[in-house]
Amino acid sequence: MNGTMMHQPLTTGSLIGHAARYHGGTEIVSVETAGGIERTTWAGVDANARKLASALDRLGVSPGARCGTIAWNNRRHLEIYFGVGAGGRVTHTINPRLAPDQLIYIVNHAEDEVMFFDRTFLPAAAQLCQHFKTVKHCVLMGPRDEEAVGMIEGLLFYDELIETGDPDYQWPELDERSAAALCYTSGTTGNPKGVLYSHRSLVMHTLGANQPDGTCISAMDALLPVVPMFHVNAWGVPYVAAMAGARLVMPGPKLDGESLVKLLNNEKVTVAFGVPTIWMGLLAALRSSGEKLPHLVRSFVGGTALPPSMIDAFREEFEVELIHAWGMTETAPVATLNKLLYKHRELPLEERRRLRHAQGRPLFGVELRVVDEQGTRLPDDGESQGNLQIRGHWIVESYFGKSESALTPDGWFDTGDVATLDPDGFMVIRDRAKDIIKSGGEWISTVDLENIAIAHPGISNAAAIAAYHPKWDERPVLICVRAEGANIDEAELLASYEGKVAKWQVPDRVIFADTLPIGATGKVQKNKLREEYGQVLIEDGH
Repeated sequence: MNGTMMHQPLTTGSLIGHAARYHGGTEIVSVETAGGIERTTWAGVDANARKLASALDRLGVSPGARCGTIAWNNRRHLEIYFGVGAGGRVTHTINPRLAPDQLIYIVNHAEDEVMFFDRTFLPAAAQLCQHFKTVKHCVLMGPRDEEAVGMIEGLLFYDELIETGDPDYQWPELDERSAAALCYTSGTTGNPKGVLYSHRSLVMHTLGANQPDGTCISAMDALLPVVPMFHVNAWGVPYVAAMAGARLVMPGPKLDGESLVKLLNNEKVTVAFGVPTIWMGLLAALRSSGEKLPHLVRSFVGGTALPPSMIDAFREEFEVELIHAWGMTETAPVATLNKLLYKHRELPLEERRRLRHAQGRPLFGVELRVVDEQGTRLPDDGESQGNLQIRGHWIVESYFGKSESALTPDGWFDTGDVATLDPDGFMVIRDRAKDIIKSGGEWISTVDLENIAIAHPGISNAAAIAAYHPKWDERPVLICVRAEGANIDEAELLASYEGKVAKWQVPDRVIFADTLPIGATGKVQKNKLREEYGQVLIEDGH
């Protein structure tokens, strides 16, 4: 016997429809690609999204067609998110920081029919368009630009295109299992892989991620997604903001510390989202300027491990709570958030601080387990370290264009992370499986080594890698960037490890560099560091 309740499909159109209907006057702030700030509302975003969908109908863009975007976080990109997906097509966000050959591969593999791009990327688009096999329409995200007209044959302009559309367009009736968005992994090894999100999975992720023990966003908040909209749906922030009716501040292309401090304070942002490298830059800008953050309450940090010293700095110096989150392209992305339990209220401060260093507990809608090399489940005791696997309502089942399952035989997705789980579900990422150091048969966490280094005031960033060793197979080597004005040397930094890790886990070498290679998603590219420094202990005669 079925229940007798009304059924309505879970679609992204329902999210923007709710925002327009009940939060239509709430402001959307957009830092424009060319500079300056534009202000609109949820009602304005909804009207333009509907105009875009009907304009794509008139262009003859196929139902289910992938529509690529190469763009910053701005108002037009937000309209494309909803206008394409809710209109029955697929919003395919593309990371402009990828190498040209990867961009070409992704567009052709996705078989994009339309390519939207910001003015910043016009020269690159003009070069790459000739390699796109299926793109029928290139759209510059802005008003008519006479200089651009001659650069790409048949170029369309977003502002003109949507004026051909209908603001009263009604979203088509869609199956909630139909595709709404497409993201590709960063492809550090081999070609990037596509993850195709359904309307249902996106709405379920939105509902799951915004529980009180999740992001806990309300219509009283002003959000700043520094995480790019081309990186796994900006962690779902555009959808959460629409559901909650929150004020949304889109930062555009300028993500340096000084620009972010100004935007956070001028626009009275209460909640922000970004990767650790962004908050490192923000912290440096705050300290050098003497500015405070009177409105910001909390920030969610993910993408890579958040150094505990940064959590302490923001709390103690600026009264801002940094909250660890974890996920990946294949998990839509948010799967865990670090919120404490009732029983933790009475714990000593130091114990609570230690718990906050974990990547957090699973949201409703996902399950985690840790297994050994043979696939046997390990106990959730906070000590047993193994391969992290996940399943749930918004977890990938197979990659786009691939017929084979991406899951284990019993239906779990292997994340590629090495982690521990405790009895309450608190998960700690010990390392990426490909990054962890195996020295003499024992594991050494690069995350732990990096956190200790970054906590030293003389270090602004650090990466630990495995270097080849003839006796121990691998030994840790630390590549560090000194903080501005610091003159810390190898001996001083290595001395800071005393008592914090076992002696055999202390790095064999410290190498100082001007910068670390940062990849397309804001993470340190350890593969490049291994290529450069992987033989350094042999060269040094260790």
